[in-house]
Amino acid sequence: MSTPASLLEVNNIEVIYDHVILVLKGVSLSVPEGGIVALLGANGAGKSTTLKAISNLLGAERGDVTKGTISYKNVRVDKLSPNDLVRRGVIQVMEGRHCFEHLTVEENLMTGAYTRRDGRAAVAEDLELVYTYFPRLKERRSSLAGYISGGEQQMTAIGRALMSRPDMMLLDEPSMGLAPQLVEEIFDIVKKLNEEEKVAVLLAEQNTNIALKYAKYGYILENGRVVMDGEAELLRDNEDVKEFYLGTSGGDRKSFREVKHYKRRKRWLA
Repeated sequence: MSTPASLLEVNNIEVIYDHVILVLKGVSLSVPEGGIVALLGANGAGKSTTLKAISNLLGAERGDVTKGTISYKNVRVDKLSPNDLVRRGVIQVMEGRHCFEHLTVEENLMTGAYTRRDGRAAVAEDLELVYTYFPRLKERRSSLAGYISGGEQQMTAIGRALMSRPDMMLLDEPSMGLAPQLVEEIFDIVKKLNEEEKVAVLLAEQNTNIALKYAKYGYILENGRVVMDGEAELLRDNEDVKEFYLGTSGGDRKSFREVKHYKRRKRWLA
């Protein structure tokens, strides 16, 4: 069985804010065509910064990619505008949902098609496709987005991204602030989009359990560096990952990096 071609390649990037604060330190990752890849780590590990570096949204926060390269479909894209990247098929769903509260659900969805030039009929067809995946949004299509539930707002944000006809979605903390049952529902829909619409997903999540359940591969970030990566199933079974991210071990915790290195030294000395 052949390995899927790489869709996104992040190679050894460094990100600095305000020309002073080093946030990412040599981060590399890859997302294959049709894959779901998880970017894991605690709050402040650098997950959101990595996604914003890929989607070229760092400029709004006075951040810059100062080293390394980002390539999409074998073309370097780290110097493009966010609009150009959306037109090429990459779109980010921001942390916190960020719906336009004064617009209806359907108006929010339609804003996702602003870069398209394939006509009203195609846009209308995709709107119905979004409603097929998110039937609850069809029921709330005339409601103001500011008055719907958090779960419905997350569905709206993902549906809006889908309206741009992406080949890749960058999802930033989609489970944040949602009840577990709603989280499962949204991740099930993301999995269906991946399987049926062939949309690749790079998923930044603190909820390691849910992320590794749906992802095929994962990278663990700590303090702006990748400290471990591997197949999702292997990460779920890794003792260090269990201790630090799956909550299956107690005791005083140092850093994931320290314990991992300590255990390697211990095995080597044995």
